[in-house]
Amino acid sequence: MLTVTQNAVAEIRNITDQAEAPEGIGLRISSDPEGGSLTLSLAAVPGPGDAVLEADGARLFLDGPANELLADKTLDAAVDPSGSVQFAVAEQA
Repeated sequence: MLTVTQNAVAEIRNITDQAEAPEGIGLRISSDPEGGSLTLSLAAVPGPGDAVLEADGARLFLDGPANELLADKTLDAAVDPSGSVQFAVAEQA
């Protein structure tokens, strides 16, 4: 199962805790089979078949292929000097 660092939890909560955000909003990680990559987006609700991961108030929705791909990984986040959030995936320790 994907693990989430405290940095990633904090950044996901910063993104989803906006006053205008709907209740239960989460960060969705989905696969792009044509591009061979993963995409991040905000989602009010999980998509059909999404796995839902909750960590300290941060909600993640993972589509089936992303969930399989990230099963043994860790999601981390950092803020770069310009203030942009950068998410990274690494092997679990």
